[in-house]
Amino acid sequence: MSEGKVDKIYQAALQMVSGIGSAHLKSLISFFGSAELAWQASKRDLFLCKCLDDTIYNKLLIHREKIDIYKLAGEWEKRGIYLCSLNDLEYPKLLLNTFNAPYVLYYRGMLPTHENMLAIVGARHASPYGKNIATMLGAELAEAGVWVVSGAARGIDTAVHKGALTKGYTVAVLGCGVDVNYPPENGKLISHIAECGAVISEYPPGTLAHPGHFPARNRIISGLSRGVVVVEAAEKSGALITSDFALEEGRDVFAVPGSIFSESSKGTHRLIKQGAKLIDSTADILEEYNIGLLREKGPVMELSTEEEIVYKILTYDIPIGIEEIVMKANLNPAAVTYILLQLELGGLAIEHSGKRYLRIAKEGI
Repeated sequence: MSEGKVDKIYQAALQMVSGIGSAHLKSLISFFGSAELAWQASKRDLFLCKCLDDTIYNKLLIHREKIDIYKLAGEWEKRGIYLCSLNDLEYPKLLLNTFNAPYVLYYRGMLPTHENMLAIVGARHASPYGKNIATMLGAELAEAGVWVVSGAARGIDTAVHKGALTKGYTVAVLGCGVDVNYPPENGKLISHIAECGAVISEYPPGTLAHPGHFPARNRIISGLSRGVVVVEAAEKSGALITSDFALEEGRDVFAVPGSIFSESSKGTHRLIKQGAKLIDSTADILEEYNIGLLREKGPVMELSTEEEIVYKILTYDIPIGIEEIVMKANLNPAAVTYILLQLELGGLAIEHSGKRYLRIAKEGI
C-alpha cells in the first residue's frame, strides 16, 4: 500500500473522532508530520501538542483503542467506498479553494475530472411545476456535458438527479454516510448515481442522517459547483443556505421564478430581488459559461389530431386527471388512456399520483 494511501486511512480515522474537523486535523498533521504519526503518538505527546482540548483528546484515546483502521479500510474498499484527501490530485479543485473544505471525502463512483459542474437545489415539498423544471434543467445541463450536483433529498433534488441521469452525470452530496440510503425511498436512485457519477460525503460510512449535518453538506454542494440554481424555496430553507454559501465563495446564483401566491416561491423571488439571475430556460444558465446546449438529432414525435388535442390540454404545472381530459377532449376514456401512454413513451408527458398527467418541460416546446 502506498504511503499516500496509508496516510489517507489515518486521516479518515482521525476525522472519525467526534470534534476533530478539518482545522484540528490540519493542526495535528502539521505538528506530528503526518496523520499516521499523529494517530500513533503517545498519550503524553498528544496532550502536550495542545492541538486538542481535553474532551476531544480523551475521545481520540478511546477511539483508537476500539478500531482496526486497516480492517475498516478494507471493508470500505470491498463495498466500493473510496477516500480522497486534500492532498490528492483528484480532489475537486473548486471545492479545494473554499473555506473549510473537508479534509477527507468519502465517495462511491467516480469523482469528476473537470470543473464543469453546477448545483440545482430546492424544496423538499416541491410542486409538480418545480419538479418538472428541475427534471428539465438536470437533463439538459447533463446533455450539455455539465455534471449536475444536488443533495439526493426528496422533492427538487430527486427530480434533478433523475433528469441528469437520463442524459449524463450527476453528483449526490449526502448528509450521512455514502452507504446510508437517506431518504430511504431513494436507495435505488443513490445506487444509480454511484454508477453514473459520484455519491460524496464528509461523514464516515455508517453515519446516519442528522439535521445538523445538512447545513454542512450544503457548503460542499456549493463548493463543488461554479454556480447554484434554486428551484422553489421557502423564505427559510436549506436551498437558501446553499445559495448563501455560493455567494460567500463568489459563485453564481440563479433562481427560477414561480407563482407569487406560492410559499415555495418566496425564497427564490427574494434571491431575484437581491441580484440572483432570473432564469426560465437552460440556455440562460449555459450562456453564462459559454457552453452550448447539445441536442441529439433524433426524430421529433409527430402528433395525430387527437394526440395534439390531449397534449394541448396538459399543462406544465398542474397535473390533470383522466376524467377531466376525457371531458375536455371529448374522446372516450380508452382512447385518452392510449394517447397518454404514447405521449409518455414519446417523452412529452409524465404520470403523477392518482392517474394525473403533466407535460414534460422541454425547451422549444
